[in-house]
Amino acid sequence: MPVADGVLWMRLPLPMRLDHVNVYALDEGDGWTIVDTGFASRRGRAIWERLLAGPLGGRPVRRVVVTHHHPDHVGLAGWFQGQGAELLATRTSWLFARMLCLDEQPVPPPETLAFWRGAGMAPDILAERAGTRPFNYADIVAPMPLGFTRLRDGAEIELGRRRWRVRLGQGHAPDQATFWGIGHDLVLTADQVLPRITPNLGVYATEPEADPVGEYLAACVALGEAAHADQLALPGHQRPFHGIPDRLEALVAGHRRMLDRLLAWIEEPRTAAGCFPSLYGRAIGRDEYGLALVEAVGHLNHLRALGLAVREPGPHGAWLWRRA
Repeated sequence: MPVADGVLWMRLPLPMRLDHVNVYALDEGDGWTIVDTGFASRRGRAIWERLLAGPLGGRPVRRVVVTHHHPDHVGLAGWFQGQGAELLATRTSWLFARMLCLDEQPVPPPETLAFWRGAGMAPDILAERAGTRPFNYADIVAPMPLGFTRLRDGAEIELGRRRWRVRLGQGHAPDQATFWGIGHDLVLTADQVLPRITPNLGVYATEPEADPVGEYLAACVALGEAAHADQLALPGHQRPFHGIPDRLEALVAGHRRMLDRLLAWIEEPRTAAGCFPSLYGRAIGRDEYGLALVEAVGHLNHLRALGLAVREPGPHGAWLWRRA
């Protein structure tokens, strides 16, 4: 679907609750720049081959912009590189993607099991996952050849015969690249600013003391300085929308309400998993349990960073969190 002159919006399927990712093609005249790629899978490659032959008119992909290292955004970047495309990414995104492609695990490592145990993962789910091959990044991300062009915060760049300012977001993914129009009102917001949901702000065994919620809130405030109501946001999921300033304010307010509820909830000591009722207000199924758990830790870590919560060793290796 055209969303502006020379800008196509395409939606690729994902096999999960959030069942799609948005990708964009920017017309360069003799070819295309694409923004994000979807998973590396037979289905994903087949869809791209139909897109290239159809809406993209048989012209080649000259450049691939990866907004952040998550598989639904970087999955087929290496496949396009193998066909001669230049890769543009932040250094952090590229390093994370390359590292995770090489980190294939037959079962969860001890550090991950200890992290899940510390978060209070339900014993039956922990036992099931401990002996099962986990999701491996390389399962759905194509190998990435050496070499990329670095995107820097504050830099000006030309994409699709338009000028853009690179502004880095944080929280959902480190150094997530967003692109703000210079002389036009388009903004590629990636997953940093979504119209109806908030991006997952999770903590993992790789950096268990991280504060993604604090980083996300600070980034929303900083990005608000560049936002105005007339801009058309082109997000990584759901539909393009107007009203970025209002949406940024709503995202910040929503997380602050979650933090207030959580602080009241831990008047009595609780594990991170024990905080699900406060944070989500509904039953959490097995398919979404992992994302719910890491986001619960993210919000608790932020309260701890503010000096509002403390954690203490509890039974069975779990941390118990309480109001300071």
